[in-house]
Amino acid sequence: MGANKRSESSIDPRLASRILEAVPYNNAFYFCTNIGQYSGESAVSLADFCKKITTIDVRSVNFHFKRIDFEEWIKGTLGDLYLANEISKINRSIQGEDLRTKIYQLVDARLTELKKVLASEEANLPGTA
Repeated sequence: MGANKRSESSIDPRLASRILEAVPYNNAFYFCTNIGQYSGESAVSLADFCKKITTIDVRSVNFHFKRIDFEEWIKGTLGDLYLANEISKINRSIQGEDLRTKIYQLVDARLTELKKVLASEEANLPGTA
């Protein structure tokens, strides 16, 4: 395992649960293609964000990435500092479909990791074995 690869067991299950929760609609991520140009799409959870990032207009991906909006929402609203930090490491010159793919891969991997933490936690609860 790589030096900066985290194991699922190092993630607090309560934090994993919080990150995966849906947020109220007023705290959703609203995808725009430019200032004042709402796409009509929003995401209310990390899973919803992961799904929408694959279909949203690529101009929206470029727009929000340049403004660091993805990291801010993931960190500030969902409380996932790790994922926000991983997204911030993406080379700022990448755009378009390459950028979309990189963001999707990071978010999808994080979703899988967090779901494993919760599944493992539930398997260890008394009366569930």
